[in-house]
Amino acid sequence: MPDGVHVPVLLEEAVAALGVRADGTYVDATFGRGGHTRRILGLLGPAGRLVALDRDPDAEAASGAIADPRFVFRRAWFSELPRVLEELGIDAIDGALLDLGISSPQIDDPARGFSLRADGPLDMRMDSTRGESAAAFLARADVRELTEVIRDYGEERFAQSVARAIVAARTVAPIVRTRQLAGIVAQAVRTRPRGDWSQDPATRTFQALRIYINRELTELALTLSRVVRLLNPGGRLAIISFHSLEDRIVKRFFARASQPYGGDPQIARLPIADAALPRVPLIQVGRAIRASEREVEANPRARSATLRVAERTVHPIPADFDAAVATH
Repeated sequence: MPDGVHVPVLLEEAVAALGVRADGTYVDATFGRGGHTRRILGLLGPAGRLVALDRDPDAEAASGAIADPRFVFRRAWFSELPRVLEELGIDAIDGALLDLGISSPQIDDPARGFSLRADGPLDMRMDSTRGESAAAFLARADVRELTEVIRDYGEERFAQSVARAIVAARTVAPIVRTRQLAGIVAQAVRTRPRGDWSQDPATRTFQALRIYINRELTELALTLSRVVRLLNPGGRLAIISFHSLEDRIVKRFFARASQPYGGDPQIARLPIADAALPRVPLIQVGRAIRASEREVEANPRARSATLRVAERTVHPIPADFDAAVATH
């Protein structure tokens, strides 16, 4: 796959999971470069509608290439979806897709600061106009905070060693470049267990910083219950995650949201058409879907992708829904 070319992961599977109706209203909450959006538009009829969100200014620029009266793009975080839909006069939707991975252009552009392969400014913000850059965070955080971020978001077992190395290095010179940080981490992480997915010693640290800087897990946790409240009965929520931290939040949310009110948890896995379905706001659809060997071979970035799908039922959302489905 050439650098800078974004190939949507699980494209056919994710769009099929939405069960797109020709006259439905759908949301692509992570537009990226519009691969999923274009496929959904191809299934919509004249009365259909598609709203896309992304916080990346480059994604906003890319959305300008889609000239379709059924399509509208808004630059926003996906947790802001309720506000965006309200402003558009949309009360409910028939499906939403969240592709939680960062796009290939983001990774491959050294100026964005995500890449380990090329040197660039240590930014890592998906929206470079808002929030704190990775360089700014590394300049101010103490060993304890650095350790917690690298351990919790990168699942790095050498987190404390990396944190101490960062603090020691910044007394000599500010840490402002990606390869500079990668070199510091490499000195602190000298070994990896065989089969570890982190090919570069700094992979886990870079993941941790990206997640922290962009509030990725917080955004996801905030968004899930908000999307469910917006779904029409029968509407689908499809989520593609790329690492265990994201997938764990999605898996737990779907499990808790599909628990019957005071009933047997096993009943929540009954087919949605079953007349005995208990009072649950959401039902899980099928099992987790992962990229095929063929797709991974063509697009190695698909190897860690997991797609989970759930469907809104006819039952009202309980008053304590947010507390009941809280994932952390």
